[in-house]
Amino acid sequence: MKIEHFKMERMQSTWENVVAYNLSESGVHPLTLNELVSEEELKEIANSGLGYSQTNGTPELREQIAHLYPGLSIEEILVTTGSSEANFLLMWSLVERGDEVVFMMPNYMQMWGLLRGFGAVVKPFWLRESLAWAPDLDELKKVVSKRTKLIILTNPNNPTGAVLSEEAMECIVDLADASGAWIIADEVYQGAERRADPTPSFFGKHERVVVVNGLSKAYGLPGVRIGWIVGPMGLIQKIWPYHDYTTISPSTLSDRLARIALSPSTREKILARTRHILQQNFPILQAWLEKQPGLFDFIPPQAGAIAYVRYHLPIDSLDFVTRLIQEKSVLLVPGEHFEMGRYLRFGYGAECHYLQQGLARVKDFIQEFQAGKC
Repeated sequence: MKIEHFKMERMQSTWENVVAYNLSESGVHPLTLNELVSEEELKEIANSGLGYSQTNGTPELREQIAHLYPGLSIEEILVTTGSSEANFLLMWSLVERGDEVVFMMPNYMQMWGLLRGFGAVVKPFWLRESLAWAPDLDELKKVVSKRTKLIILTNPNNPTGAVLSEEAMECIVDLADASGAWIIADEVYQGAERRADPTPSFFGKHERVVVVNGLSKAYGLPGVRIGWIVGPMGLIQKIWPYHDYTTISPSTLSDRLARIALSPSTREKILARTRHILQQNFPILQAWLEKQPGLFDFIPPQAGAIAYVRYHLPIDSLDFVTRLIQEKSVLLVPGEHFEMGRYLRFGYGAECHYLQQGLARVKDFIQEFQAGKC
């Protein structure tokens, strides 16, 4: 197997801890350990043994996750080291060379790259800007065929922040039912909605549904590195042995911290914090974009600390971002990392002053570019 270059992750990992202003993140600024745990919990954790944890996640953690999906048993959950490992295990265990897979675009490109590496025939279905980043359902019906093995989507979407309508979800379920395909729904931004109720899960809408989620985005806990796969028991049992060949088990400390984060009262506080950050920060980004008329077009995101913005400058997005790093020490995500042209993904989940100062540097870069100074 040969994997292709994961362009976005390579650029982010190279620069996110080097630049003065990282506006490439898609989650809110992270919680501290003191914000997450009480003094009593911290003492308990400090006295915990640092041995191996239960390889599929402790029963206590899986019970907390099961509460999020009514009717789910803990045997239908596999805990992973972040949702990125969950995605990898799914692709590794389910995809054979020549399998036809329908993949939502634009999207986080990890599974796209893995699918191609494992030899799948990948057929994109595109969210359309003209439809407020919704899919054209007639177009989607033409993409799914009797050969389709998987339909993969991210809802809420990365990079657009769009949420599928009930009609679109029903259409996808109907197409999966007719074709015999599995639906793999990455729902890691669920709970990070700006205004609406939490995005409905695909869980329970069909017998062949697999859901991926984790603590990195809506919960502001990317460093805890906890994700999970939810699916029928037989499928979880099939995937679990692949986990034995990767990280074996989640970290003992991460498992404990995840149990705290997902306890009902703490979870409610964490998600309320996330909504507050989004509601406070998006107007800052929106006002900044609108103060430069004719330069940007964007559809306000429904969820996630991200906005996907079309810009009108004679420079490709990768060149734009590269020069922005070099000249202003600011990191954004170029549209080319989503196989699109002149778009930028802005992350707006940072602290307010940090966001404002980073945007000021982006504005300086644009003005200098327009004046021919750079």
